[in-house]
Amino acid sequence: MSDAIHIGFLLFPNVTQLDLTGPAQVLSRVPGAKVHLVWKKLEPVMTDVGFSINPSDTFAGCPPLDVLCVPGGIGMGDQLNDAETIAFLQRQGAGARYVTSVCNGSLLLGAAGLLKGYKSACHWMWRQYLPLFGAEAVAARVVRDRNRLSGGGVTAGIDFSLTLAAELGGDELAKSLQLMFEYDPQPPFDCGSPEKAGTERVARILAAQEKRIQTVEAQIRNAARIA
Repeated sequence: MSDAIHIGFLLFPNVTQLDLTGPAQVLSRVPGAKVHLVWKKLEPVMTDVGFSINPSDTFAGCPPLDVLCVPGGIGMGDQLNDAETIAFLQRQGAGARYVTSVCNGSLLLGAAGLLKGYKSACHWMWRQYLPLFGAEAVAARVVRDRNRLSGGGVTAGIDFSLTLAAELGGDELAKSLQLMFEYDPQPPFDCGSPEKAGTERVARILAAQEKRIQTVEAQIRNAARIA
């Protein structure tokens, strides 16, 4: 009997690479971890920063996952109504020990029907849409509700992955990994949340992202009607 822990990340075009690579780096050090980067095909997938990542598995070839993780990014909206992606998430989510997300990847879990009746984190810009999928949005770095674990925006993926590492291998393992990665955040500015950034700065960012938000909101609402 294998002791491998199969941890699968959905890899899609225009994914926010840190949503994926941060947790993958941490969780790859869990004893027995086998990390899978999963997409429809094995060709390189372009991230939102202009470099590509190579998938290791296809949807069809991916083994049953112990941990399903869905990162977010500007490409998330295109996946909300993609039948192949949603079917993969539903199939793997039904049997996974942990169903997880980072950033607005939680909306993809929602579109797959995997967050109904669950609490979830999400990037602050997109958190308001979680209730459309029957989820309860929580403004926190990491949210756990039964076997659903979620990280808030982008950098919260590190906090999320250490939390999950503790679930998989114990607190001492997670603490050792935190030390090994020297994860000791000391940001130069104290404006990493809407509450700390102030209403003027938040409004300016939302205004700059208005067209993108409108486009993705339409995709979200369409997916919510189908889910």
